[in-house]
Amino acid sequence: MLEKKQVLDGIKKLREASTKRKFVQSIDLQVSLRDTDVKKPENKLKETVVLPSGLGKKVSVASFVDKELVEEASKVFDEVVKRDDFKGFKKKRVIKNLVRKHKWFVAQANLMGEVAQHFGKFLGPKGRMPDPKAGCVVPPKKDLLKPIYDKLQRTVMIRVKDQPTINVMVGVESLSDDELVANILAVYKVIVDKLPRGEEQVGTVFVKMTMSRSVVL
Repeated sequence: MLEKKQVLDGIKKLREASTKRKFVQSIDLQVSLRDTDVKKPENKLKETVVLPSGLGKKVSVASFVDKELVEEASKVFDEVVKRDDFKGFKKKRVIKNLVRKHKWFVAQANLMGEVAQHFGKFLGPKGRMPDPKAGCVVPPKKDLLKPIYDKLQRTVMIRVKDQPTINVMVGVESLSDDELVANILAVYKVIVDKLPRGEEQVGTVFVKMTMSRSVVL
């Protein structure tokens, strides 16, 4: 398993090797998998992790709701798509723009069939269909919306799909070294726990900033 000192040293090397930019860079954890046939269903991976230190930046969350949640959802989410407006999303360009704008999508549970029908072929390939595991499928209860929104600000998704690699944002450079280490170790633990053969499948592990080279941990 990765040790805290090992990750801390890697973060320090990453900062030293990175050129200061005019924007706050994201930091990703990159994990290559060995002896992993991603065509086999058991090697597919889709898990969420709530980062102990948070991302250090705001992420955009949209919702699909019916009339009973519209008012409350409008106070909470960055964009609200009402059930009555679903049929208005006919142009691919409009739906693609919606998907591009938001990191997470939350849906009222009884609308999931209609969400899949109208938006599924665009949300699915991006891994952004409302995910029950992440709490993104909700009953029509107003008091659930703000806690879900706040949780998603700290949540990232781990995916293995078509390539034997995992790339996960674990924070931004403005987080402290200790905060980044806590996030990286939390993500790495979930990866190891969920892989069929655990750490035996883990190859090289890197950290990388938006505009930097990768640094091996």
